Order: sequence, then structure tokens, then C-alpha cells
Amino acid sequence: MIDSLQNPALAAALQRRIDGKTKPLGALGQLEALMLRLGLILGSEQPRLVQPQLLVFAADHGLAAQGVSAYPSEVSWQMVENFLAGGAAVSVLARQQGLALHVVDAGVAHHFAPRPGLIHRKIAHGTADSSRGPAMTPAQCQAALQAGRELVRALPGNALLLGEMGIGNTSAAALLLARLGGSGGHALPDCVGRGTGLDDAALAHKTAVLARVLTRHADAREPLDALAAFGGFEIAMMAGAVLEAAAQRRVIVVDGFITGSAVLVAAKLAPAVLERCVFSHRSAESGHRLMLRDLGAEPLLDLGLRLGEGSGAALAWPLLVSACNLLCEMASFEGAGVSGRS
Repeated sequence: MIDSLQNPALAAALQRRIDGKTKPLGALGQLEALMLRLGLILGSEQPRLVQPQLLVFAADHGLAAQGVSAYPSEVSWQMVENFLAGGAAVSVLARQQGLALHVVDAGVAHHFAPRPGLIHRKIAHGTADSSRGPAMTPAQCQAALQAGRELVRALPGNALLLGEMGIGNTSAAALLLARLGGSGGHALPDCVGRGTGLDDAALAHKTAVLARVLTRHADAREPLDALAAFGGFEIAMMAGAVLEAAAQRRVIVVDGFITGSAVLVAAKLAPAVLERCVFSHRSAESGHRLMLRDLGAEPLLDLGLRLGEGSGAALAWPLLVSACNLLCEMASFEGAGVSGRS
């Protein structure tokens, strides 16, 4: 059970503190809402972000064999190597922001030698093809959720930034949105996007494949049933990480469409997790606007990103740091001897 963070007394104290800063009321716009949210998550009028952890969960999807991606499946493991070598976008951004970056092998179809920065939690060498049967067995799904929880328990800090990598995972995310979104699911075409850059013909093929998958698993209506049916290991492991981070009152920084699908599953299991989430950006992936609306989320950035990896979360991180610093360090009218509004 994850309790709600509703705390009227703290919320009122935070709002007085924000309104009393040397600025016109509301002049810092969305940063003021962010200050309030961070104070409520961390339970303090002077919140501080400590030892932020950026986890990139990687896995392969059997559904990729049906041609739903513009890239071959081996790109998953090749990009893991790129993360570890420091050459990916999220690697650069993590260095720039001083974020501890770890890559989690949740189920990549490749063997990785142990090395710093890599966490082995492989459930299997990729999920099964969900067009032929469930992507995961119930036991695999539970194992992935539990691994995500255990990962967070082992990490220091009070903030978790989410990222992912897996060829075919926009398909899994679209299927989860179509089944679990809204009050009873969404029309599939509204949820399916171009992913890694599909042209019109390839997008039509992807949508047709996903329609068959959705029909095959028509009975998978409950959150964990849908998660097992559609995959993937990285999404399930992220959902477990979200549930544990929420239980620990860590700030959860959500990246884009695929990480959002993990939050969607977690929120169906424990709605209060959404009170701990900061949504970093609005993705160019077409289903993301619909997903954000379902989650009641107002993202911090809208840069047309569709990379994944946690790149949006890393880009938004300085805004969270700024919000905390402004709340803790910006002078009040009284303290600075500045006349308030007449």
C-alpha cells in the first residue's frame, strides 16, 4: 500500500513560502508548481535532492521479429555497449548533470561481461513474440517487478530518473496504453507512433501487427495480465522500480513514452505513485500526449524528443535542482527588506 502525500498543512506552508519570495505572485510559472510538488514528495519546506540515480533498463522484444521497428534487434545490445562506453546521448547528459548512471540488463538477447555501470538482472534473452502468445509468463513478470523493487532498495539517494532501451518497446508501450489507458482503453491507432522513424507504409504494418496482438490477448484486462501479455522485461522492471521508489518517497523523474507506460501500470496498481512523479517532457511519439492526459501530467519540457534512454529526464533534471534551490535560498520580501505588493 502506497499512501497519498496529501498534507494540507505542509502544502499551505510551502505555498506561503513560495508566495513570499521576492517576485510577483506566480512569476516563476511552472517552477512554482514544481517547488510545491518536490516539497510535498520529500516532506519538507526546504527540500534537497540527494544522490540522484539514473537507471536505464534494457531488454529485447520477441515482437520485433514481426517488423515493427526500423532497426534490427541487435541494436539493443549495441546501444547498451554505447551507454557503457559513454557515447550515448544519455551518457553525455548524465556526465554533464552529475547523475549516477547505471544500465540494467533486464532481458537483452546478448551476454555482457561484468563491468562498472552495468547491473545484471536478466530475466531471459528477450521476451516471447506477443503476436504468438504472452510476451512473459506470470512468473517472469513477477520476477521483473521484484527485481525493479530490489534495485531501488540497493541504491542511495532520494531521486530516481528513469530511462530505457529496447528495439520494439514502443509497440509494447502502445499496447499497454491501448488496453489500460483512459477508463477502458483507447483506440489502437491513437496509441501507435513511428517509434524509431517508420515511414507511412511501415507504420501501417506496425499498426496491423499490434491490432492482431491486441485481439489475441483480448482477455488480458488487469494491469499485470496486460503487462505479461505485451511485455517487456524493461517495462515490468521499471514498474517495480516506480512502486518501490514511491513507497520510499523518492522523487521519480519520468522520461517519455516507454517509461510512461511503466508508470501507467504502476499507477493502476497504486494510484498514489503519481504524486511522486515529475514528468520531464512531452515526446514526439504520437501516443504520448494521450498517455500524459491519462496520467494527469504536465511535463516540464516540449522539445520534440523521441530518443528515450532517459535523455528527457536528464535534460529536465536541472529544473528540479533549480526549483529546490529557489525554494531554499531565494530571499523573502521580509528578509530582503523589499516592499511587497500594495
